[in-house]
Amino acid sequence: MPKKLISVLSAVVVMSAVAFGARAAEKLNYDAKSFATAQAAGKPILVEIHATWCPTCKAQAPILSDLEKQDKFKNLMVFRVDFDSQKDAVKAFGAQMQSTLITFKGSQETGRSVGDTNPSSIAALLDKTT
Repeated sequence: MPKKLISVLSAVVVMSAVAFGARAAEKLNYDAKSFATAQAAGKPILVEIHATWCPTCKAQAPILSDLEKQDKFKNLMVFRVDFDSQKDAVKAFGAQMQSTLITFKGSQETGRSVGDTNPSSIAALLDKTT
């Protein structure tokens, strides 16, 4: 096999291993039992109080998606609370409006923001889970 072909194939194998080995944060629809289990296990957690009609939530989505793919957030558990249909959970988290982001390290709340669409401050909020 020519050396150039071997080099290309080696690069493809390495890139595939990196791509398939990378793990993004785990995203779940909120339910109290799964959330309590994650807290008891001491997991890093992000709670998104979200509404499908909310323009701020839509602006947060790609920012959060990019951050959640970062290696430092690979163990982050993301729980999405539907602002309209999960009113009990919204109330339990003390959220007044959609686009609220709440971080936890296990059972301890480590940070909260409302209506934030700044990538660096959202990253700083998620950093509080590590």
